[in-house]
Amino acid sequence: MISDLLGAALVFAGLFVILTGVLGAYRFHYVLNRMHAAALIDTLGLLLVTAGLIVILGIGAHALKLLVILIFMWLASPVMSHMIARTEMMTYPHLEEECEVIPDADRDL
Repeated sequence: MISDLLGAALVFAGLFVILTGVLGAYRFHYVLNRMHAAALIDTLGLLLVTAGLIVILGIGAHALKLLVILIFMWLASPVMSHMIARTEMMTYPHLEEECEVIPDADRDL
């Protein structure tokens, strides 16, 4: 009974984070800002929903499968986001208008 309530609370919290991320993806105009909103869905939203489902289902084969899905998404999402951000920075002609650009000579490595 308590595990079902805790699981439902985690799922609803995850759905709230996902809804917030979707609204942010539609609200923002620049692609890097949209990526930040979408990253909430990939990390926190997916974590909460998956944790809620694991609590509801209990420890077993289904929980292990959900955990493997969560780990795969956490490994794949940053790589995809990095590639999209890098492509945006290399191809967007008006990048200086959208964000602060630091010249290569002034960077501290």
